[in-house]
Amino acid sequence: MANFSKSNVPQFSMDVYQNEYLPEGGREVNAIVTVTATGGGTIGSAVASPHLYAPGQGPSAAVAIMVDCSGSMDYPPTKMRNARDATAAAIDTLRDGVHFAVIGGTHVAKEVYPGGGRLAVADAATREQAKQALRKLSAGGGTAIGTWLGLADRLLCAADVAIRHGILLTDGRNEHESPQDLKAALDACAGRFTCDARGVGTDWEVKEVTGIASALLGTADIVADPAALSADFTLMMENAMGKEVADVALRLWTPVGTTVRFVKQVAPTVEELTDRRTEAGPRAGDYPTGSWGDESRDYHVCVEVPAANLGQEMLAARVSLVVPQPDGMVQNLGAQGLVRAVWTDDMVASTSINPQVAHYTGQAELAQAIQQGLDLRKAGDMDGATAKLGRAVQLASASGNADTAKLLAKVVDVVDAATGTVRLKAKVAEADEMTLETRSTKTVRVKK
Repeated sequence: MANFSKSNVPQFSMDVYQNEYLPEGGREVNAIVTVTATGGGTIGSAVASPHLYAPGQGPSAAVAIMVDCSGSMDYPPTKMRNARDATAAAIDTLRDGVHFAVIGGTHVAKEVYPGGGRLAVADAATREQAKQALRKLSAGGGTAIGTWLGLADRLLCAADVAIRHGILLTDGRNEHESPQDLKAALDACAGRFTCDARGVGTDWEVKEVTGIASALLGTADIVADPAALSADFTLMMENAMGKEVADVALRLWTPVGTTVRFVKQVAPTVEELTDRRTEAGPRAGDYPTGSWGDESRDYHVCVEVPAANLGQEMLAARVSLVVPQPDGMVQNLGAQGLVRAVWTDDMVASTSINPQVAHYTGQAELAQAIQQGLDLRKAGDMDGATAKLGRAVQLASASGNADTAKLLAKVVDVVDAATGTVRLKAKVAEADEMTLETRSTKTVRVKK
């Protein structure tokens, strides 16, 4: 296992689920890699109280809270008050010793607390000062999220800490900068800090918020009722305080002649990682996974191997976990998994699909079907939307994804879930449609 200086970091383990048998001429190998971290700052799914740590005993961390202060936050007036209250709740959840800042975001980014281009260090006094400073937050101006992220990046990366994290709240569309400007900001911030993004109300753009979270390896969600912000912000900050190891990468080594078809996270959400590969020496590449506490995630690895004769077997891929170090070296986290290929003329062995692979292939298709169905619905193609959303209902039902099934039932009338027979609802609440789109990538774990 990795030799860390802190005693409360998690230990990593890895399990590989696959059917390694291929028929004659078979070349595609699929595997589900389950990565589990245990023994860190969280216990199961419940986060340990951030104040249980003495100063300096928890992981060194920095957090920037970005609060939308554009003019639309004044409609209704309670929205801005809810945002202030939620930010105060998040500040109360900060562990002593954590570096933090509050940013007010409009068409420009302003330091609300502590100011002066620096971060405060959380203790009873600075938490109270920060909450007093929240009174300065008022609505007025436009929305240029890239500037908020840029300021967060400058503040967070000035701190000599292990974990850097952002929390971003917006209620509107990013109308005061181009999509290219936002993408450039995200590209600049990727790999420097992680970020959770939340859309409050229903006047924001789902693909913008989910795109921010995806690029920065965080979570995205809708808070349709601003009154629910405090509970959501508290949970987000608790989860951030539970992270113990940053910049973990899934390292994939493949032998000569083998091609990586794709690498994607498939639980707890679907996240495409294939294009995020960075080369890591001969025939090896690293795929970013962000920060970890006590948790488990599943990844789908698909490789294409050279053809081989019956009876032959080979190592198709070796999976490990590493953390890049400032000196350019990497620290190996000790967990490793092997993906194998064995050619056989046993038709039963070579044609059976591993249950984990089948389950997550369906979950990825479910996410795609929802996205495509909602896009077709917005474009006015009702027949296409009905077909895609019907397929989504069928997949959700078959995989036991009850949460997604409930969200789909608010957009379509389900005639027969097993066959995917549905009718589009004539009227759909905007919040229901946005919730389905925002949460479309959430998956359920396979039943082992």
